[in-house]
Amino acid sequence: MKREGERGAKLTEEVEVIDPQERFLELFKTEKYRQRISQLAVSGKTSLIVEFEDLLTFDHRLADKLLEKPDEYLRHAENAAQNQLAIEAPEYAEKQKVTVRVVKLLEPTPLRKLGAAHIGKLVMIEGIVVRSTPVRPMVTRAAFKCRGCGELTYVDQTGPFLKAPFACSNPQCRRKGPFDFLQEESSFVDSQDLRVQERPEDLPPGQLPRTLHVKLVGSEIVDVARPGDHVSIVGIVRAAAPSMPKVGKLRVFALHLDANSIEVLGKEPEATLPTPEEEKQILELARDPWIHRKIINSIAPSIYGYEHIKEAIMYLLFGGVSKNLPDVNIRGELNILLIGDPGTAKSQLLQYVARVAPRGLYTSGRGTTAAGLTAAVIREKGGGMSLEAGALVLADKGIACIDEIDKMRPEDRVAIHEAMEQHTVSVAKGGIVATLNARTAILAAANPALGRYEPRRTITENISLPVTILSRFDLIFILRDVPNKEVDSKMSEHILEIHRRGTTPTEPPIPMDLLRKYISYAKTVKPILTEEALRRIKDFYLAMRSASESEGSPIAITARQLESLIRIAEARARAALRTEVLAEDAEAAINIMKKSLEEVGIDLSSQKIDIDLIMTGKPKSLRDKLQIILSVLTEMEREIGMVEKAALINRLEAEYNIPRAEIERLIAQLQREGTIYEPREGFLKKT
Repeated sequence: MKREGERGAKLTEEVEVIDPQERFLELFKTEKYRQRISQLAVSGKTSLIVEFEDLLTFDHRLADKLLEKPDEYLRHAENAAQNQLAIEAPEYAEKQKVTVRVVKLLEPTPLRKLGAAHIGKLVMIEGIVVRSTPVRPMVTRAAFKCRGCGELTYVDQTGPFLKAPFACSNPQCRRKGPFDFLQEESSFVDSQDLRVQERPEDLPPGQLPRTLHVKLVGSEIVDVARPGDHVSIVGIVRAAAPSMPKVGKLRVFALHLDANSIEVLGKEPEATLPTPEEEKQILELARDPWIHRKIINSIAPSIYGYEHIKEAIMYLLFGGVSKNLPDVNIRGELNILLIGDPGTAKSQLLQYVARVAPRGLYTSGRGTTAAGLTAAVIREKGGGMSLEAGALVLADKGIACIDEIDKMRPEDRVAIHEAMEQHTVSVAKGGIVATLNARTAILAAANPALGRYEPRRTITENISLPVTILSRFDLIFILRDVPNKEVDSKMSEHILEIHRRGTTPTEPPIPMDLLRKYISYAKTVKPILTEEALRRIKDFYLAMRSASESEGSPIAITARQLESLIRIAEARARAALRTEVLAEDAEAAINIMKKSLEEVGIDLSSQKIDIDLIMTGKPKSLRDKLQIILSVLTEMEREIGMVEKAALINRLEAEYNIPRAEIERLIAQLQREGTIYEPREGFLKKT
């Protein structure tokens, strides 16, 4: 009786055990997957993408088994897909093997939770690619030729080392070797290694980010992700024992992931195309005549005021059109510098821009080195050198926000020069000579050197940044914290409202996700200058230049500003998805440029705009006075040799009406710069 019961139980068990391959075949016979499989033959691809959710709704037991024993069940799935392909496209099935790639598991496993329990299981991880090796071919089936009889023996390869056959496969020969490896008879597959790091937002407080080694095999998943991309990878967790020379393998194993599929989660502007519904929304927005106001109001809505700075940030986000001529490249991206008193929300603006830009990075000056910004040369295990991309290279075609740029060490700051104007990063270290693209718009913030901005001093005295960097910014704005009853009352209401509600007091007209997609979409528009816009910009430029022609007045504007004007006008046209730059765009560009020049490029003694303040660090009026002092000094030196300081001051005061205090200040400045020196107390001489 007992036996019969057992037999009955066995029978029911056997009924339950359905061949997994048959179940997969049923799934692949559904309309969606039949279409996908027949599409493989048309497009010449070999990867069949299977969404995990489809599998789960189709048969949840099969899905669980796939997670538990991925090696076995993926093999069943691939056999089933191959059978289905043989029905849909028989000729293609004969020459190609299908690989099943599972995507979108229910939830990702955090990198720091991966451990012994996961070995051999299928998991999904998310993170940032920090470095990738070049794509290298890896042998999957090696052909060996016996030197004795010339018979070919095939060996399927696994593991890191090439395995030779144990003995010749010819029954008459059966020698143990030697064998020659035949490359042309063997089959290869592309492989690549990645290092994936936890995303900063997933980090528990006070922890360092973990990294994981990922192995990619197969021509359709290598080279999908580049350093800086956010990825989601589905794969099987493996553990390998590192081996020590002469001792053997260690007892502690190292985890890595054998990737089955990889998806890039945005961050790359070209990759994410909007869906038809989103495109409809985007085009609808662009039709609005007040689109620029809407975008400006959507930028950092929790920060009160700063209309013109938000307008400048709008231009920065959209960017102009870069021109690649046969002899030179002209950048299209804008660079903006904000100089501001403490507590004027500079860092908040920067953090916001890094979040909303389709590819944005935020970094702060003090903890940043030249290698971290550009590229670091790293020695690999094998003894070779490899490059690791820094912030400006990772933000290629995006925006790099550099906070506290004035706190950076001068030798590190030099690294930005090239990236700002030429949009490349050049490295020549350790036998690696390379030029990497860094087509990055830069938004930088700095604090005034004296804590607060002194309106009575020039910009170069106010900020401890070298002139070489200042002159590369298209727009420079000063955020001053000036008490003003009306503004202060509105501002305090705004801030208190945020704290009371815990949300933004004003709802942004365009939600952040849509704004990001809008910017990505707009980047494909290439606006062209119309005649009218061209004339406006030219008139403004010539008017500013002609003001400088009269003897003794400062130079108000240079060709660099002219290029900036064109970039801003293009960015404004692009923000409305227009293919041409209209006169209104040119006007807006001129207005914001005037604002920037008035804030920073004004010569305080003559109240005229003087671009030399930004370009050379000294206003023309100051240079003229220094010139006078030097010429008088040289003249007196010719007559009497050493010049007495008091005599020089008296003569300058009498002949040129320069106040005594100012003369003393200027002489001290010339001494500091080393143009003149004191051979004896109270006497001066030109160096």
